[in-house]
Amino acid sequence: MMMTSEPQQPEETSKTGKPMVPATPRDVAHIRLGSFALIAALAIGALAFAGGIVWLTVVMVVLAIVAAIDMALAIRRQNQSRKMRGGMTEAG
Repeated sequence: MMMTSEPQQPEETSKTGKPMVPATPRDVAHIRLGSFALIAALAIGALAFAGGIVWLTVVMVVLAIVAAIDMALAIRRQNQSRKMRGGMTEAG
């Protein structure tokens, strides 16, 4: 293992002692999994369209739309919580 000699910055903590981070783990999971689902749905949909499988193309387009909406809502929640809490939110 490689150790760095840089001093570690302490995390900010809230009044209750919880670490303050710019994003909640739930929102991060929604964005990461949503982006994977969006790319997969678009790729499968494109292949289905090229292969003439209309029903699968429609299903993948619907799933891509749902993933995009879910990601947009997670990003919106992050931005709203940052504004309400002065730039940082509690983790957990």
